[in-house]
Amino acid sequence: MSADTSAITRRDPSPISGNAIMRVGPVNPTVAKALVDDYDALVLPEPGAAREEFLTEHGESIRVAVCSGKIGVDTDLMKRLPNLEAIVNFGVGYDATDVAQATERNIPISNTPDVLTDCVADTALGLYLDTLRSLSAAERFVRAGTWATGANFPLATRASGKRVGILGLGRIGAAIAKRLEAFGCEIHYHNRSEINGSAYTYHPSAAALAAATDVLIVAAAGGPASAGLVDATVLEAIGPKGFLINIARGSVVDEPALVAALQNGGIAGAGLDVFASEPHVPEELLALDNVVLLPHLGSGTHETRADMAELTLNNLRSYVESGELVTPVS
Repeated sequence: MSADTSAITRRDPSPISGNAIMRVGPVNPTVAKALVDDYDALVLPEPGAAREEFLTEHGESIRVAVCSGKIGVDTDLMKRLPNLEAIVNFGVGYDATDVAQATERNIPISNTPDVLTDCVADTALGLYLDTLRSLSAAERFVRAGTWATGANFPLATRASGKRVGILGLGRIGAAIAKRLEAFGCEIHYHNRSEINGSAYTYHPSAAALAAATDVLIVAAAGGPASAGLVDATVLEAIGPKGFLINIARGSVVDEPALVAALQNGGIAGAGLDVFASEPHVPEELLALDNVVLLPHLGSGTHETRADMAELTLNNLRSYVESGELVTPVS
């Protein structure tokens, strides 16, 4: 988002009342409670007749929208809010919101960076270890009673000392790299541009990164610019002995191509916390033992969600009081 959010001044200097603040979709319980208790905010109904009636009555009065990264302010909804001034987003990702329209209309967006970095990086590390060492499959092997029959579980892959490619070396990507350095891993990365002073090896494309490494970890931001970035060509470059870990967005990976690669041995395995049409997971993946499937729990800890809620409410409070967001998207 390219709008200048460094010094935001409300276009309407009048106080922002509760009927000018709207919650879009489900949000964190702490945030939802504060919206009612502290702001008496409105709640956008689900799509249908009730929503149409709501927008007809309140659409022009809405100045601030509060949403989650999963359900943002999409194109059609934003068009129905002609006086919208700011979008307060619970989550680091904001690709569910029409960023292009927000930029064009100079509507700033806030997110919750930094506070969830460690937990998402921890999840990536867990997926990395689980996928390469087949830990979930081994646990199922024991639970099914197969081990008790005298059978041996198949050998897995060493996790230490691998060449690991980070696709998207931002805050979360860098935290993942730091953790993997402790495992003796050699870190490579691809960004839209090379990072000056980075100790890691840069590659000019996702395919080049995949070809040079044993494991590709996707930590790129979601949105139209990264949609399908990990396509059949990148998956082919990962190769039959390589692995894919995705803790970014399901949209970054060509899901049908990934399913095919896992089924035909094009790659050795995958660890996935995100999917293209959550919460729906392709049926083909459910039957495969070479893929670890998680329900988008990257930042799902009590501590991180509390920190995210606090930062979300700080952004809302700051905008209502001063017209400035604490963590605007740059």
